[in-house]
Amino acid sequence: MESFEYTAHHPRVVFGAGTLSRLPAEIARAGGSRPLLLSRRGPVAGVDAVFDGVAMHTPVEVTERALEVVRERGADCLVALGGGSSTGLGKALVARTGLPLIAVPTTYAGSEMTPILGETDGGVKTTRRDPALLPATVIYDVELTRTLPAGLSVTSGLNAMAHAVEALYSPQANPAIDSFALDAIGRLARALPRIADRPDDLDARADALTGAWLAGICLGTVGMGLHHKLCHVLGGSFGLPHSETHAVVLPHVMAYNAPTAMARIAAALGVSDAPAGVFDLAARLGAPTSLAELGLPETALRTAAVAATETPYPNPRAVTADGVERLLSDAWHGHRPATAAGDLSRLTAQVVASFAGAPDQRLAALLGDLVTRLHGFVADNDLTEAEWTAAIGFLTETGQLCSPTRQEFVLLSDTLGISSAVDLLSNSRSPDTTPSAVLGPFYVEGPPVKEHGADLAEGLPGTPLRADVRVTDVDGRPVAGATVDVWQSNQDGYYDVQLPDLEGPVLRARLRTDGDGRLWFRSILPSEYPIPDDGPVGRMLRATGRHPYRAPHLHFMISAPGHRRLVTQLFVAGGPYLDSDAVFGVKDDLIVDFPSDEDGTRRVAFTFRLGPDSAGD
Repeated sequence: MESFEYTAHHPRVVFGAGTLSRLPAEIARAGGSRPLLLSRRGPVAGVDAVFDGVAMHTPVEVTERALEVVRERGADCLVALGGGSSTGLGKALVARTGLPLIAVPTTYAGSEMTPILGETDGGVKTTRRDPALLPATVIYDVELTRTLPAGLSVTSGLNAMAHAVEALYSPQANPAIDSFALDAIGRLARALPRIADRPDDLDARADALTGAWLAGICLGTVGMGLHHKLCHVLGGSFGLPHSETHAVVLPHVMAYNAPTAMARIAAALGVSDAPAGVFDLAARLGAPTSLAELGLPETALRTAAVAATETPYPNPRAVTADGVERLLSDAWHGHRPATAAGDLSRLTAQVVASFAGAPDQRLAALLGDLVTRLHGFVADNDLTEAEWTAAIGFLTETGQLCSPTRQEFVLLSDTLGISSAVDLLSNSRSPDTTPSAVLGPFYVEGPPVKEHGADLAEGLPGTPLRADVRVTDVDGRPVAGATVDVWQSNQDGYYDVQLPDLEGPVLRARLRTDGDGRLWFRSILPSEYPIPDDGPVGRMLRATGRHPYRAPHLHFMISAPGHRRLVTQLFVAGGPYLDSDAVFGVKDDLIVDFPSDEDGTRRVAFTFRLGPDSAGD
């Protein structure tokens, strides 16, 4: 069971095209009449006072200058129009004045949705979190992003994607944030290539801005990890550009933290390897791919690594100065991230391709899909060599236990529900026919032929049973001459093949229906029984806290020319384990009454309906 805590602090959001026109109304809604615009874009309608000295990483000295303008103008409301730098300055002023803030983002930074403020003082960037820092309203106007240069759109979008990526492995992650994060990643991955190709594509811009909004919610709701810490260090201490730094560092941090959350991220991106996929996306769209491109000297890598690891913080993988320095070295050189997932994808493709020449294309398709799913299982569960060795030993022992009288592999298939799954897909295709059920491991070819009225128990102890069977087609017409194989356990729950002291088959027979499709036989009431649990399948059941018992039942295999063969079971109504059958073989329509006569004999009467040979084709 998943446990989590979720506290939401989100500002009012106005989203659309042309929504900047609603700024005066939002200023009034916030109680303002003398707004101050924080922007390098110049004045906007309804706001005359402007501070245009916005700077990256929110230097304290810039905030102090802006604070003087607030006082000089008597501002009673702040409007931050621009990227994350404008929003950051607005929050810094909110922290010092308590004034309401309206954010109008023109990039995909996402900070407008967060109660987080990062400020730089003396080359050191520090952050704080306070719900009071949230804007009163965020106005998303898609039209304002159409003029954002394609290159900056890409890096800003990757910055937003970083918020979503780190949210997925945050200790505070929860189902709502996971959903927002994966949606954001998918939207940004789809939108950024379209924006790079056509910067004025309004639909692509809307998709990217929606993704940025969702990513901003993630950033503002849960804690971030190594990626954001590194980018704060590189920006605050070394002056690297904000969104470009995020774009370069992100795939390398993802590779460092792999495999945590990477399978889900890869699925959202539509790639097989998430870190390499993000790197390839950035490179394809012309974003910088190395810290060297951004002007960071190689001699600074160790200093940055130490600064990023001085204070502990949550991260999926332990953060060490040496490990982070290697990460930064890869990012500085612009190496494409190499992960086990990437190597595994190439291996999987090679194995699947090896089946291409198979004469039987169905076989090739089945093996290819099996290999793909098995390789995915290995990757998703980070399978260890010891676990692989144990699995090989388990399968080897399963094979060694198979004999003419014991089928441990069928037992394994049964207890994993695979037999029932194949049965459901292959045989239960018509509501007009009797439901099928698993064959089980105790069927023996060529059972003894018996006449109607024969006693299958042949004197074995147990509650007497009379079975009256009729076989018809789906229209109720009798099927004459149908071959009906029957087998069951004794009163102690054992089949004859499990009892070496018995001479010859017992409690199993082959009968044929008469001209009216009928037959009858005597036997004993079947009992619940444990499947063989002295081998590897039994150990698996015990290791998972499962019992080995099957509900009491009779087995039937019915075949007739022109009809589809039916393998099924009749379960004793009121018997034990009907709701927890060890091989998942019970179906409601196959649970039938076995009423008792005055002499204690139990009876069962049932009509089996066979479908035509073509049923399900």
